[in-house]
Amino acid sequence: MTFSLDEAVRHPKIYAYTTPIYKKTKWVGSREGVGLLKIGFTDRNVNTRINEQLNAIKQPQKSEYEIVLAESAIDIDGCLFLDHEVHRALKRAGVNQLEGEFFECTKAEALAAIESVKQKSHLSSLSEKKKFPMRPEQIKAVELTSSYFEKNKNAKNPPHFLWNAKMRFGKTFTTYQLAKKLKFRRILVLTYKPAVETAWRDDLLNHHDFDGWIFKGKEDPAPNLKSESPIVWFASFQDALGVDEKGNPKAKNEGLHLTDWDLVVIDEYH
Repeated sequence: MTFSLDEAVRHPKIYAYTTPIYKKTKWVGSREGVGLLKIGFTDRNVNTRINEQLNAIKQPQKSEYEIVLAESAIDIDGCLFLDHEVHRALKRAGVNQLEGEFFECTKAEALAAIESVKQKSHLSSLSEKKKFPMRPEQIKAVELTSSYFEKNKNAKNPPHFLWNAKMRFGKTFTTYQLAKKLKFRRILVLTYKPAVETAWRDDLLNHHDFDGWIFKGKEDPAPNLKSESPIVWFASFQDALGVDEKGNPKAKNEGLHLTDWDLVVIDEYH
């Protein structure tokens, strides 16, 4: 009886492959490109795992495929991570996911996502960044608000300002422009509607005006709050006010409670 050492010793890894058809498939998401990658996890031989997926049903001939990468699934702390964490990193960076685990991305982008999970760091947006100016009504909102904040910055209580903005006003983009004008570096966004995280993330990471800014959402690792870069921490009230079994703030939100925020935004408060 013989056995393969590769099969006997388990090595957790993230792998990606494509097929002749998927290699030529045009992207249908917001980015332009060609080629789909299936990204998965296994602790066995990658070829064995892929053949199980592609040839689960007996066929006259085996399906062709090309392994694009196979990387260790162990992070800097020596802990195992799964493909779902890589998937989330890609989607947060603007990559379109199709049915199953197929992604509209290149090998380099997949490797960047894996590395970000390994290092517990942020993956920059992979979408083409936009460059457009504020509209007149947005400029007016920034000027009025910044003027009010400047006049009341030494007041006993922090100044408050309400934007009664209509739909499509662009409050997220305008808020970031306000923070930039006032040179705010620590911005906390709180809401009762966690679903609006996507808008806050995309408007920050997909615009050239905010190059170098860091966005921290629910699934992102805690940022280095000593960084010189502007940081936007997005959280739901449910999460931010949550406590552990001892009644203390959640450990993952410690930085949120210990930071002196330059600007606190209450979104969808109505």
